[in-house]
Amino acid sequence: MSSSQPADDQRYLLDNARTEAGERFTWLAELFDGVTCGHFDRLGVGAGWRCWEVGAGGPSVAEALATAVGPTGYVLATDINPAWLDPHGGYEVLRHDIVADPPPQPGTFDLVHARLVLVHVPDRAAAVATMVAALRPGGWLLVEDADTELQPLACLDEVGPAQRDANRLRRAVRELLTRRGADLRYGRTLPRVLRAAGLVEVTAAGCFPVGGPACDRLEAATVRMVRAELLAAGLATDAEIDAHLAAVDAGELDLTLAPLISAWGRLPG
Repeated sequence: MSSSQPADDQRYLLDNARTEAGERFTWLAELFDGVTCGHFDRLGVGAGWRCWEVGAGGPSVAEALATAVGPTGYVLATDINPAWLDPHGGYEVLRHDIVADPPPQPGTFDLVHARLVLVHVPDRAAAVATMVAALRPGGWLLVEDADTELQPLACLDEVGPAQRDANRLRRAVRELLTRRGADLRYGRTLPRVLRAAGLVEVTAAGCFPVGGPACDRLEAATVRMVRAELLAAGLATDAEIDAHLAAVDAGELDLTLAPLISAWGRLPG
């Protein structure tokens, strides 16, 4: 995730440049924006706040923050590839690498938020330090990341061959993520990470959906996105992928996701 072109085996597997990225952002928003916005409400995000949305991906969270802070507030949305963000969406858009680049406007933000970002970056400690450096005294950092090792299954109810195949394919995708440097146990470490960064009042919560159209559509988009990598690595065959996508489209699977762990803490002062 650096400014220079990384080697093929270190590129972010779920790259924003892929055509399926927009679908993934839509369904991730459907599944998790309510959770994220609930945490914004809990932290008191409101009129006049200055907020930085890190690794924004799609526009939904930046738009929600812009609505919450109103015309007297300010929202900055950054991404290493901001192609899916709206430069006219009521928030500022900036290309930014959370590992390689210094914090924009250091010491000024009331809230810094990142969702499903740090699990994928190669130097998570540097990313956290950059986000903390952007906070004003008393400002909040909210980090939300998956813990795939905590709940690794695609189908909790493995009642038949289609469910077993779904779980086998999920293991293959996890293997690809691990090879790209993702830490599939990162979510559980977030409270400790925030305390080590000097934050206080650290609290955390977890959430994961089970079943429903949004899970189905997210699964289909993700599998289509990584299909070539699965085939190249010998982790799945065309026939296996086609059969799984057909089962998803038929609504035969009660698909679930890894738990999303949300942790937040305040910079003293």
